[in-house]
Amino acid sequence: MKIKEVLHHLEALAPPALQESYDNAGLITGHPDWEVTGALLTLDCTEPVIEEALQKSCNLIIAHHPIVFRGLKSLTGRNYVERTVITALKNDIAVYAIHTNLDHVHQGVNARIAQRLGLQQPRILSPKEGMLLKLTVFVPRENSAALREALHQAGAGNIGNYSECSFRTDGMGTFRPNERANPHLGTHHHLEEVQEERIEVILPTWQRGAVLSAMRQAHPYEEVAYYLSPLENTWQEVGAGMIGTLPTPLSERDFLAYLKEKMQLQVIRHTALRQRPVERVAVCGGAGSFLLKPALRQQADVLVTADFKYHEFFDADGKIVIADIGHFESETFTRELLGDYLSEKIANFATYFSETPTNPVHYFF
Repeated sequence: MKIKEVLHHLEALAPPALQESYDNAGLITGHPDWEVTGALLTLDCTEPVIEEALQKSCNLIIAHHPIVFRGLKSLTGRNYVERTVITALKNDIAVYAIHTNLDHVHQGVNARIAQRLGLQQPRILSPKEGMLLKLTVFVPRENSAALREALHQAGAGNIGNYSECSFRTDGMGTFRPNERANPHLGTHHHLEEVQEERIEVILPTWQRGAVLSAMRQAHPYEEVAYYLSPLENTWQEVGAGMIGTLPTPLSERDFLAYLKEKMQLQVIRHTALRQRPVERVAVCGGAGSFLLKPALRQQADVLVTADFKYHEFFDADGKIVIADIGHFESETFTRELLGDYLSEKIANFATYFSETPTNPVHYFF
């Protein structure tokens, strides 16, 4: 199996187009055509992780955090980033990062946290806008089914838990081919009338090229009549954080103890307890202070995340409990998420969970 085949599955789970503009997800070192000897799954790629990959005969490291986050102007080994990249290059190790794109999908990092906490009916806390297009295309009635099938196969027509969604209306299409045309129907210089269907489907913005290519290949006309419209709808399948409900409400102290157990925590930083039951829980792996307002709007009792600054804790204002569990701790189960996914998608594929500690934060008790 080649690296590009593994990446194809990973990018079906978390399309690179969903990463934030500041991010650097994707293949950082290595070549897509290399044969894979094994994959090491880790939260961070560091020099010791590269050494572990070599010991386990893995030439692919799949990390959540990109080792190269900003542009490199030199490779002299003066810091841990440059040393890690040099070591990977010298040993033909491919390093792939799946970062904020995995944060933003419905089955990503936050879904795994929600799963560990047993949250029911989890949904995206802050859905993204401007991620959808509507395609409207006109086709002869007898070619409608084949065209719709091609569009669906290319990724159009998915709405939540439903696939192959479309809307069709009948109408009459007219056209007059000139002498340079090669019409599927009709003759040069004669006005033609054809019973056509108007097909409408939605699609993610990043699948525009694939869907339009499939449309043109499946459409019988030389010139396809279609148009794309941007949609302002929020897309519940893509966005930041998640929110769900506990099966049974807990006291705040009992919830913090439950959180500590389920996320295998050493310590939790939190705001003052309000002496109210906890039922609605918002979660965000990594730095999630930007989700405080959405959590408040959706009446969450607790926001579980990381990297809150001192003054940001005041913003809870007695309306919610902020539970800061640590950046590494909030995302550490991403390895298991990726391992489960790859095992399901690729039979007999060697994946290993990294045993190298990469949490830069230590606690003294």
